[in-house]
Amino acid sequence: MNDFTFFNPTRIEFGADKEQLIGQHLAEHGIKKVLLCYGSERIKREGLFAVVSQRLSENGIELVELGGIVSNPVISKVREGIALAKEHQVDAILSVGGGSVLDSAKAIAAGICYAGDVWDLFVGKAGVAAALPLFAILTLAATGSEMNPGAVVTNKETRQKFFISSPTLFPKVSIVNPALMRSVSRDYLVYSASDVIAHLIEVYFTASVHPKLQSRLVESLIGTVIETTEALLENPHDDDARAQFAWAATLALNGLTSSGTAGFSYPNHAIEHSLSALFNVPHGAGLSVVVPAWMKWFQSRNPGQFERFASEVFSVGSAADGIAALEKWFDKIGTPTRLSQLEIKASDLPAIVDNVQGNVRVFGIAEVYTPDAVTIILRNAL
Repeated sequence: MNDFTFFNPTRIEFGADKEQLIGQHLAEHGIKKVLLCYGSERIKREGLFAVVSQRLSENGIELVELGGIVSNPVISKVREGIALAKEHQVDAILSVGGGSVLDSAKAIAAGICYAGDVWDLFVGKAGVAAALPLFAILTLAATGSEMNPGAVVTNKETRQKFFISSPTLFPKVSIVNPALMRSVSRDYLVYSASDVIAHLIEVYFTASVHPKLQSRLVESLIGTVIETTEALLENPHDDDARAQFAWAATLALNGLTSSGTAGFSYPNHAIEHSLSALFNVPHGAGLSVVVPAWMKWFQSRNPGQFERFASEVFSVGSAADGIAALEKWFDKIGTPTRLSQLEIKASDLPAIVDNVQGNVRVFGIAEVYTPDAVTIILRNAL
């Protein structure tokens, strides 16, 4: 087991009606005015916005609205949020939504503390030195952004989807009430399942050091995602399954499962980010296409771990059988496994491969994921 430092300062408030305490949490941190970020009008139709507004008001906290944040969040909206936050001199950012809203909120929190253009932080021209305090109420479980220091945003002009990461971007408090996720659509439930599994297996398969303890944690979480996704597809009102799914999504990317590991990378995310940037596909849908295709290409580099995955997760004999079982499960739940399902053609591959090269440089894996290698992976998904 490799030496490690585990640091995660985010306070998770998990359970029914926890959103009712949001005003108290902000007040405890001395917040007087907050930029409330959200996506669709769903939070207003379902009454969550009214609850949050009331609880903030009761604690003497003024809110400024920034709505309309989209899936695959864009840097133009982040810039709009920064301008609004500066105009109203807010002292914190509150995300009410899923990972896209929270990623935008993190970028706004960092950008307001930076003198230049916020995109500089994503392309490495400057580091994230400071950020406004962040708070979150989760309405969709997938990205794990509620308990990690990362954020991903797309620049539509440059057709790049890049990330930032800094200890300053850990939310102070994240509220996870599974009941707020009941209206998540079937499509986004299965895309979320794909996203969570991708977060778990990237380290599991690519790490040069991966202790059995960590492997067991990953396998348990994948099993939980599979079990609870199937339960929710059968009965969307199964709140116990939704709670376990939500907590598995948080644990998948809060640093716990990668502690004690070494030498890992995130190639599936590096490749998928180009699909999102170029074709605006849902992130989880893109991952369910990329992951099996990548596994077929990568398995010979870590055959023992692939055989373990096949045996422990799907109770099948060979590495190839394990890959086929995951792909079959993605097909079963209805998340895409072929580029054609995303309306991406073979003729699109050169542009994707070219775009991916920018991502793999940022991820530090360009020597392995050459244009030829990425082409082979993508052809596996045709």
